[in-house]
Order: sequence, then C-alpha cells, then structure tokens
Amino acid sequence: MLLNAFSCAARAAVILQLLSLVTLAQQPPYDVFPAAEPPYYRVRYEASTEPGELIFPVNYTIWIPPHVSQLRGVVVHQHGCGEGSCKSGLTGAYDLHWQALAKKHQCALLAPSYEQPQAADCQMWCDPRNGSANKFLQCLEDLAKQSGHPELTQIPWALWGHSGGGHWAGGMVLLYPERVAAAWLRSGVPLLEANPDRPQIQPHKLPDAALQVPLMCNPGTQEGVTVKDGRFARVWPANEAFFYPVRGKGGLIGVAVDPLTAHECGNQRYLAIPWLDACLRLRLPKNADQPLRKLSQETAWLALPTGFAAQPANEFKGDPLRATWLPNAAIAREWMQYVKDTAVADTTPPPAPSKVNVNQQQLTWEADADLESGLAHFIIERDGQFLARVPENGKNRYGRPIFQNLLYSDTPTQPLVPMTYTDTTAPPGQRHTYRVITVNTVGLKSKPTVGVIRQR
Repeated sequence: MLLNAFSCAARAAVILQLLSLVTLAQQPPYDVFPAAEPPYYRVRYEASTEPGELIFPVNYTIWIPPHVSQLRGVVVHQHGCGEGSCKSGLTGAYDLHWQALAKKHQCALLAPSYEQPQAADCQMWCDPRNGSANKFLQCLEDLAKQSGHPELTQIPWALWGHSGGGHWAGGMVLLYPERVAAAWLRSGVPLLEANPDRPQIQPHKLPDAALQVPLMCNPGTQEGVTVKDGRFARVWPANEAFFYPVRGKGGLIGVAVDPLTAHECGNQRYLAIPWLDACLRLRLPKNADQPLRKLSQETAWLALPTGFAAQPANEFKGDPLRATWLPNAAIAREWMQYVKDTAVADTTPPPAPSKVNVNQQQLTWEADADLESGLAHFIIERDGQFLARVPENGKNRYGRPIFQNLLYSDTPTQPLVPMTYTDTTAPPGQRHTYRVITVNTVGLKSKPTVGVIRQR
C-alpha cells in the first residue's frame, strides 16, 4: 500500500483549504484543448475529497500510432507545476516530435493535464503517493477499453517530466521500478531524505529494483549549478541529493546540465528523445509478457556530473559511483555536445511528407517529425520554383524554432499549427505541380513529395 506524503490531519486541513480552489480548476484555462478523435483518446476525472485520493481534476490524452495492433509501451510526457504548465499538458499528446519517438517503438504517447489552481500546492499531485499514481493506473484501464488496446494496463512506461513532473516521474520509478523502462527528470527530482524546508513531504525509499532503471537528471545551469541564487537555485542541490545516493548504490543514473537555461526546457528534447530512444531499444522486451531487459555495463561511458568529457567506463579515472552513467558511445557523444552548447549533431534527413493534395487553392499534407531533430518548417515549391515557407517564421522563445512552437513545459501551442498552405498567386489556366519538403531543426531537408497536378 502506498504511503501518503501528508498525515491525515494535515491532509484534511489542506483539502478544506483547497475545496474552493478545486471549483476554480474546472473553469478556464482548462476547458480549451484539441479534439480527441482516433487516434487520440481522452478521459477526465473529477477531484476527490476522499483521503488518499487526488484532490484536483485531471484529464489524460493519449495518441496511439495508427496501424499498430499491439503496443509495446507508453511514453508519458508530464508537465510541471502551476496553472500555465498544467494548461500546457493539454497539447502534450499532439507533439509531432514526441510522437516520432513513440511510433518508432510502437508505443502510445500519453499526456496528463492536472487542473491545479495557481495558488494550490503542487505536491498534491506531483507526489504520486497523493493519489496521482492510482489515477494514472485508472486512466490506463479506461483508455485501454476506449481504444481497444487492453495491453495498455500491462506494458512498460518511458517517463519524461518537467519540474513537478520530474518529481512525479522519479517518484513513479521508486514506486513501480519494474514498470519503468527509463525516466528523464528535467529540473525536478523526488526526495530521498527529509528536507527541513519541506517537512510535510515524506521521503521516498530507494528499492533495489530502481537501480536497474536508467535515469537522467537534467537541470539548467542557472538552477544552482553556475548561478547560485534566485528562484530556482535549489534545483541543483536537490539533484545532487538524488543523484549521489542512487549512483552510489550502482544506479544507472546520469546528469546532463543544460548550459543555456534556467527552469525553462530549452533544447533538452534533442538529447532527451535520442536518450529515451536508446533506452527503449535496449530495454523493451520482444514479447509483451516478458520483463524489461537489463542494460549491459560493457558499453557504458562515464563522465563527471558537471563536466564536459565522457569516457568508456573502463578508461574512466575517477570514482565510477560518483560519475554520470551513459548507456553507450553514441549517447555519450550526444551528451558531450549537449552539455557544451545543446547543438546535438544530426546527419540524417527527415522523412518526406505524405498525402500531399491540392483542392482548389488549398494545399494540404501530412508529415512525421525527424526523430533526432524534430520539425522546423516546410518548403512549398510550385512548378519547380520556391513558393513559400510554412510557417514563414517559426517561433520558440525557449530554444530552436519549430513548426508547432513550444510552451514552457515542452508542449505545442494552441491552436495546433495545421499542415496547409493556400496558393493565391498561381497563374490561371495552367497546370501546376506542387512539391512539399520537410526541414528539420538543423536545416536538413527531406526528399520532396509531389502533389496533385491540377488545371486552373
């Protein structure tokens, strides 16, 4: 049985204090989100006042790759604390880059959105022992029925979390280590020892099974690494208090310091997604009824947690139980570039668009994101000549400009950006051939896809 982080008396006081706030949580901004039609599915649960249950409303949206008959896992993208971050969770399952990761491994992509009022205590959901773990398990059961994928209740999870979402993802590793293939903890980790500044939070226990789960702590350098004061300066000491005990027992845990940011997510996805890709490739079993595979130590690389150089484990001169653990040479090379300037290299072009169609003046298409470098924009050509760039100017105030734009907790903006272009300048009375080209965030172009030739 899971332990509650608060005592019964303290929890009762919190519930009474938050009853009015829960009502506010059901109002805007949580009532506007993209439609959930197949391959998307959604469930929503009201707040509870029962002891040990979740005191906030929450909805879960899942994307299931079309034509996948048997899912192998669930990639969970968990937002952080506060109203803005919680609202951003409403679009998490629609992120094309994260979908590319899920699709490659025949996984679903799941994004929760807790309806936490800004003034409420985030610990009441980001500590999974306060009801969010049980609600997560319930959502998998209900989404399994809704989607026709009963395996959702049994398959492993790959967890990504930002801030409070990092607390949640790490907590789920400690509670359900046999279910977690890997977890990326951006700017947030669970507590392993009592914190006098937060005496109401009960520390987690570190089970032996959790030492087999690959973990990556990903703080921004301005969160206490190089900048020692300010709102987020305690993030790095909290990471140290989590990293060293886990690594000291042989846990497969690393640190990747973002050299450009504070608490915002920045360009972390360009290491997080390849790292999770490597972990899923190495950990997922061939058959759904088999346990997760253990990682080999023979290919591991090690590095100083705040250093810039990684080495094969058998060449590392420092204390290996105080070193960042990396699964293989490929990830080590990407890690070294990321901690330097986040400019993770990519030499492979993105996949070409599909289903290009022209109807009157409107051009539409579909496209998968590039797994390594995502999706920046599209180039539209008419009759072999450049016509337009869509979007004309990509935006992302937190990192590389991308097609869908990005919110603070690494999710697309609303409304979702459509893959469409209206050509108002084509000479009439002529046949025109259109081509669409995908461009990823390092500037590599896909092969062109030819659209329908039409008479104007």
